[in-house]
Amino acid sequence: MMSEQNFIYAILAMCGVMIAVKVIPILFCKGKIKNNFIKSFLEYVPFAVLTSMIIPEIFHSTSSVISATIGFIAAIILAYVGQSLVVVALSTTLIVFIAEQIMQWFR
Repeated sequence: MMSEQNFIYAILAMCGVMIAVKVIPILFCKGKIKNNFIKSFLEYVPFAVLTSMIIPEIFHSTSSVISATIGFIAAIILAYVGQSLVVVALSTTLIVFIAEQIMQWFR
């Protein structure tokens, strides 16, 4: 389980990445960015960094890797079919809770 201090560090790191990627181009680029590679890079880096920070923690956030995997797969499916972030988060939380209850029942 993630300690409270590590959780706060993770949130601060995510905030720092998001702010840096949004503010640095504003500070250093006076005109409009015309290079498609740079525009794509600046657009996708925050998602890649946040994903690389969040996915490993998913598998340590529950009492079982099985329930975490079930929730992860459910989140991917719900996001793929176009559900909103709130729906994905709440549905995945409920699915993991149900999976944990079922696993406790079989123990």
